[in-house]
Amino acid sequence: MYIFTGTEIKQIDQVAQKSGLDVFALMETAGRALFEEMKKHIGKTDRILIMSGKGNNGGDGIVLARYLQQNGYLCELVFPAGKTKSETALKHFAHYTSCGLKVSEIEGTYDVIVDAILGAGATPPLQGEIQKVIRWANEQHALKIAVDLPTGVSADEGGADEAFQAHYTYCLHGYKPSAFLEGSTDFYGEKKVLSIGLPQESKWRVWTEEQMKQTFQKREQGAHKGTFGTGLLLAGSDEMPGSALLAGIGALRSGIGKLMIGTSRFVAGILAGRIPEAMYAHDGLKKVVDGQVPKGMKACAIGPGLPDQKAIEGALQVLFQTDLPLIIDAGALGERQYPSRKADIILTPHPGEFSKMTGVPVPEIQKNRLHFALKYAQDQGVITVLKGRNTVIAFPDGDLFVNETGNAGLAKGGTGDTLTGMLLAFVSSEKDIKSAVANAVYFHGCCADLWDKTKAQRGLLASDVSELLPEVMKNFE
Repeated sequence: MYIFTGTEIKQIDQVAQKSGLDVFALMETAGRALFEEMKKHIGKTDRILIMSGKGNNGGDGIVLARYLQQNGYLCELVFPAGKTKSETALKHFAHYTSCGLKVSEIEGTYDVIVDAILGAGATPPLQGEIQKVIRWANEQHALKIAVDLPTGVSADEGGADEAFQAHYTYCLHGYKPSAFLEGSTDFYGEKKVLSIGLPQESKWRVWTEEQMKQTFQKREQGAHKGTFGTGLLLAGSDEMPGSALLAGIGALRSGIGKLMIGTSRFVAGILAGRIPEAMYAHDGLKKVVDGQVPKGMKACAIGPGLPDQKAIEGALQVLFQTDLPLIIDAGALGERQYPSRKADIILTPHPGEFSKMTGVPVPEIQKNRLHFALKYAQDQGVITVLKGRNTVIAFPDGDLFVNETGNAGLAKGGTGDTLTGMLLAFVSSEKDIKSAVANAVYFHGCCADLWDKTKAQRGLLASDVSELLPEVMKNFE
């Protein structure tokens, strides 16, 4: 489940050759892997078209065509952009023809169309014959499968104007960043990584259910409330009391041992009846500004429903001097420099907030979310949780996770407040900061996915996320 940039893929190929791995054999492995996966979705009576390009992506298509034809499938191989120029692909084409197999021309209708034209090294936009054949393919009522990435999509950036619209994309060795970026991810359809025998790993990866299960442990029966930490939540104002409510319930539903909510007396009066399990620090933000940070805290979250920027900055300057991990969200996010400290700082901006923090326009951020999130994390020395579709979790050491759970039901006010509370709970109760952050984001999205199974996405409320949490987490304990 690793993610590789186009440059990294080239470097991996070079390292493979220098290490003695035979490139011809690797292409053979890729074609065979494509065949084994593809035959799950096709039948012997389907008319299959494989469109191969001039490079190694086209070579994979040649090998795939050979496997299909030699196993009794009705497969035709075409070269819409001209015959291959890749040295390795030429060898496979010679093997293809030596088996008595032929090249066809596009004619009539097909049940399955395979795009093996352009690979990770190609640069959009589409032009000439390739543009024509992709437009033709997209108009066909056929199952569409892309090899590695859809033709017309850049490996590293989103925002493709025109590309092959795949139902399935079989990514060789690993994903490319564009598989998770706006303007390109929809062209991929359903994505799956196919191993081709390369040993290289990456610091970028998808946070999967398997990883979550490995790091999310069932709680021991001998545990007590002190085992799972006490968290300080600085949130809510007279104008926005709901933010503190949502974050507080999110923290408690996520299993925090004890929760102290620092908020105004008015908000505390409202919350006490809804969250009797919490403790309350009246005028908590002001007290922190004055240097009165409650003792015994394991972590602190600040921002939801807080409009007073002067007080927020004053509180942050005090909190920066502590050894508490800090979750900074909503009103506490802004353009600033973060100090070097032992305890982690976790920022949770949505694209609009991240744009204000960095000065980068939102469309540019969305085209390259992974790059910008990681750059900010490394430049500032903070953990950056860039929310949205395919939330990006970037760490100062270069590690990066992409979370695929969640749906458009989360595009609603208050869901971010719930996530802040969840992060506070996970950071307070879990030992490993990376899996704590990743699992909080993962479960947040899972709640929306569970809702989507029986209810309309648009009907999801932020408060529903917390209500679903116990059921979601039970499924994975």
